Amino acid sequence: MSLTIKSEQECRWDIASLGEVMLRLDPGEGRIHTTRSFRVCEGGGEYNVARGLRRCFRMRGVIVTAICDNPVGRLLEDCMLQGGLDMDYVSWKPFDGIGRDCRVGLNFTERGYGVRAAVGCSDRGLSAACQMKPGEVDWDALFGRDGVRWFHTGGIYAGLSETTSAVVQEAVQAARRHGSIVSYDLNYRPSLWKSIGGQARAQEVNRAIAPFVDVMIGNEEDFQASLGLSIEGSTEDFSRIDHESYRRMIRRAVKEFGFKAAATTLR
Repeated sequence: MSLTIKSEQECRWDIASLGEVMLRLDPGEGRIHTTRSFRVCEGGGEYNVARGLRRCFRMRGVIVTAICDNPVGRLLEDCMLQGGLDMDYVSWKPFDGIGRDCRVGLNFTERGYGVRAAVGCSDRGLSAACQMKPGEVDWDALFGRDGVRWFHTGGIYAGLSETTSAVVQEAVQAARRHGSIVSYDLNYRPSLWKSIGGQARAQEVNRAIAPFVDVMIGNEEDFQASLGLSIEGSTEDFSRIDHESYRRMIRRAVKEFGFKAAATTLR
């Protein structure tokens, strides 16, 4: 199948992304629990896609998210402005003074060395983005009035809270209605789904979103955990996978959900 992408002339945006943007705190060559200083930047699974397209390929991009309106949120804004994405669809939420009702999500990340992978520790509960609800974003203005060639979101934002999955469903349906290409990164994280229904809920949510997706992105664990598609002959930890069985699983996913493309790699 081929992808029919709207022309640049009929759209204000080449790329729009929906997701949480966090402050990322990097301890440099040290460890999170021993450092006395952090380097700060912004980041988020869905946001990074649009930011990369803006910075590397000069594509016109916009981020849809919510941020707590306090000095920490304005620090995040300052970082995001350097990233180059338009912030017309950022919703600023009032700060209650101590972060009981609303705050900015933090992501502490140690660098990987040699065989040791990078280590992350998130502190993102009650963030403004995770409290977004259906009806808060004017999707018809974004996709209809402004026009978007490609819309991207993913499973991290869908699993962030009990309401964000509904926001994602609302967004992908609006994007499809207005003819924008939709990509979705399954990006399964057990910790995100643990308190809101676990893997069963993840599959329920992602299978509801999947029919509105043109390009589905994920690895072998993502397709199995998020969509319930098993790979015959694979071990539980995916240390051994039959490549032909894996290809059959991808073909089955494309046929079942109607994806125009599936972007996938083996870990």
